[in-house]
Amino acid sequence: MEYEYEVVDAAGRARKGRLEAQSEADLVRRLDGDGWTVLAVRESRPALPILRRRLSAGDVTVAFHELATLLQSGVALGDAVLAQSRGSHHPALAAAFAGMVQELGRGESFLGALRKNALPLPEYVYQLVEAGELSGRLPDSLRGAVEQMRYDQRVAADFRGALVYPAILVVAGIAAVLMIFLFVVPQFANLLAEADELPFLAAVVIGSGVWFNDNTALLAVVLAAVALAAFAAWRNPRLRARAVDALGAAPVIGGWFSEADTAKWASVMAAMLAARIELMDALTLAGRGVHISNRRELLERATAEVRGGSSLSAALEKQNALTATGYNLIRVGEQSGQLAQMMRALADLYEDLSARRTQRVLALVEPLAILLIGGVVGVIMVGLILAITSVNELV
Repeated sequence: MEYEYEVVDAAGRARKGRLEAQSEADLVRRLDGDGWTVLAVRESRPALPILRRRLSAGDVTVAFHELATLLQSGVALGDAVLAQSRGSHHPALAAAFAGMVQELGRGESFLGALRKNALPLPEYVYQLVEAGELSGRLPDSLRGAVEQMRYDQRVAADFRGALVYPAILVVAGIAAVLMIFLFVVPQFANLLAEADELPFLAAVVIGSGVWFNDNTALLAVVLAAVALAAFAAWRNPRLRARAVDALGAAPVIGGWFSEADTAKWASVMAAMLAARIELMDALTLAGRGVHISNRRELLERATAEVRGGSSLSAALEKQNALTATGYNLIRVGEQSGQLAQMMRALADLYEDLSARRTQRVLALVEPLAILLIGGVVGVIMVGLILAITSVNELV
């Protein structure tokens, strides 16, 4: 259960916060044990679901960045996690870190405590934490996990940002067409009485407008059903995977998706190798994060080649998984013992390629959206003009 507390610390400063505890007495004992004077403890009132801010990936990344900074500064793990339980701004994070404090107090490892207090973390974070605990380099491993999470968020933000303007154009165009059909075209409904004399395009445009106007409620229900179906399909992992595969095979944006996927794979590999994770384990884990199934299969076959004794650069080249520059970077990393650094350079290379392709895709999508919307509106206007001129000729 979550409680709110007010205390005075050893320096005489008033503090407020929230913590998970089994009871008020349990929380008071914990706060007293920290040398604080407890002023008040009360059960926290849950916020309304509508008003409660959702825990975002950015919140989690910031919290783990602060944790890694504390550990690198020499703070003990238990004290660092306790500090995060008191300093995290989101209630879900504070509760998770408070739970970790309890697990660590029972003798659980940080990895076990992290898994028991489930946070929205990628699987590679757990692997990096495990490697850090085994190697005694937990602060460095956490720092690598934070950098990788930041990279993932930056790539996702680039994708969202690239789609915002085309999406606005499409939505505005659909809204404009619907407005014309619902409010403008029906004004010419009386011309349908002359349908036998109207040009085909004029009759189709006016008839469509009248139908839209008479079936507005049905149209709204259909659009809502389509939106809900699309949302449900995207929530389905299998259907989402098929959609990603279809985008990856598309003529224009397929290369964009493929380069972004490769950049993420190389970045995860760099973080894993820097944390002293074995090459085979790093290849297996990084391959799971590849979204396009064709590329994932290529990398899985390359992993099997490496397991059979082949070098990583030769295995990737045999599967035609990268560019010539990528093979050279990995080959140099293998020969020099700097594979993690070369993987980071490879990730930067593909990230740059993806960013440039993003600009090219946007340069193509925006005019196409404008032409499509303008074409539809133009056809409607031509149909109305034909109807008006036809009536004038009859008169």
